Amino acid sequence: MEKACTNLTDVVRSVRLLKIKGYSLTRDISSDHCFKSRWNVDGYEWEIRIYPRSRESNHVNGRCVALHLIFLSEARMGAVRTTLRCCLVDPRGIFKPSREDRRSLTFRKPQDTSYTVILMEKDEFEASGYVKDDSFTVQCTLDVLKELPDATAPLKELHLPSCNLHLQFAQLLQSETGADVTFLVSGESFAAHKLILAARSPVFMAEFFGNMKEKCSQSVEIEDMEADVFKALLKFIYTDTVPEFRHQAEVDAEAVYTDSVPEFEQQEEVDAEAATVMAQHLLAAADRYGLDRLKLICARELSGGINIDTAATALALAEQHNCPELKATCADFIIRTSATLDAVLATEGFKHLEESCPLVVIDLLKSARGRKT
Repeated sequence: MEKACTNLTDVVRSVRLLKIKGYSLTRDISSDHCFKSRWNVDGYEWEIRIYPRSRESNHVNGRCVALHLIFLSEARMGAVRTTLRCCLVDPRGIFKPSREDRRSLTFRKPQDTSYTVILMEKDEFEASGYVKDDSFTVQCTLDVLKELPDATAPLKELHLPSCNLHLQFAQLLQSETGADVTFLVSGESFAAHKLILAARSPVFMAEFFGNMKEKCSQSVEIEDMEADVFKALLKFIYTDTVPEFRHQAEVDAEAVYTDSVPEFEQQEEVDAEAATVMAQHLLAAADRYGLDRLKLICARELSGGINIDTAATALALAEQHNCPELKATCADFIIRTSATLDAVLATEGFKHLEESCPLVVIDLLKSARGRKT
């Protein structure tokens, strides 16, 4: 059976070091002369009064170093319960702190005063090592008991609506409200918002808020990219989703990138071949704009669809765009059997791999020979 623990009180602690310089000059002062310091703890005002030459009734033959704590505020709950601890310290660290005087005190109204705290008798004090360069230091620690209000039970029946932030940003992209830049891609134009693009992509941040020529441009032309790929890139930037991979929802229900957005709720399921082609192009675009999460999503999509025809192409992409997980998956698939290796070597994708990534091919064939042995 679970046992819950509820805190009813807390303690607010404050520590102060108070230094008195010119101790020898206090030799002729009266016993009721003190040095004062204000202190705020837990919203209450306090005053510490240090008496270098105090004469207490039980010290008739000599004087002592003593202090009082004065309460200067109104108690919020009738009384303020505290613990005061005081001792002499050596800032040099040569001597340990003196014996600590500890008092439990309760204050109810302004000007309430603590009992006298005697730090040390005068003769003993002046012979100790706590007086150095005609000064001494007192350390005071004040603990204030704080009663906590009754905890309010959470609303058990309050059901929060699901987050729809990505839907709202999708609507913003679709409506073009407030758009301040237009992209021209393969004969098509796309309106977008510089701030959103810059927040999601370090490349767009450099372009629009750095020293690049696009900084003041309202129109930017994107070369070497298909319009549908750039459109998918924008959707991901605004919604963190890739509707083009919707068929993955059945195999990975937890993948955030399978969520739908308004424009695509009536879209038919994308076939695996089209999704693979889009993943290949989108992976390159994600790498181009520094979208690491999208790159991993595309690598995951490609990893799930590796076959004889796509393995070499996916391996080339993984090498060119620094996707070590996808690269390892492709290599393992290609060299898993001699028949698979021979089949992949005969594909157009492998010819491209030889031209673009010859070192990868060498490593691949070495791994294949290593497995045979």
